[in-house]
Amino acid sequence: MSGLEKMKSQILDEANHSAEEQIAKAKAEAEKIMNAAKAEAEAESLKISQKSEAEVKTHAERIKSSCDMQRKKAFLQAKQEIIGNVLAQAYDKVLNLDDEAYFAMIHKILVKYVQTGDGSIYFSEKDLKRMPAGFETEIQETAKSKGGTLTLSKEPKEMTGGFILVYGGIEENCTMKAMFDARRDELSDHVHGLLFA
Repeated sequence: MSGLEKMKSQILDEANHSAEEQIAKAKAEAEKIMNAAKAEAEAESLKISQKSEAEVKTHAERIKSSCDMQRKKAFLQAKQEIIGNVLAQAYDKVLNLDDEAYFAMIHKILVKYVQTGDGSIYFSEKDLKRMPAGFETEIQETAKSKGGTLTLSKEPKEMTGGFILVYGGIEENCTMKAMFDARRDELSDHVHGLLFA
């Protein structure tokens, strides 16, 4: 081999060796870039996955909370309906008491609401018809014990039960409906305590 060919061969060997080094460096760099990109993609994928899981969890919690609220609302509504029905039945029972028990209750209410001074007392047509003998005297004696007088009006008032007292043109509504309405919250609480304690 001549000197020129040796030189050529040496240059080619060096060029090949340099090219192989460059290729190895480029491969190493490419692998490094690919590994970094892969790690970044995995990190991003994990982040997206975690975010999705968090969103799904939040959405599930909202749905559960909404369902709980709807259930509580339905339960409360059912309780209120039951209490309302119990009060309506109690009201009907009071109106349909036998005459003796009914007028004994009326007398207790009268004792509580009768005032001093001259007044009148009004009943419904039904109550006027079923009023026991001697009850008018009881009314007058009750008024007298409080230092007043009460005149039983023979003219019925439109009501379902109880009575209305009138003193000097001012009415005191002692009807069963007014009594139940005035004490509705208290009665509701009492029924709630009995049924749902």
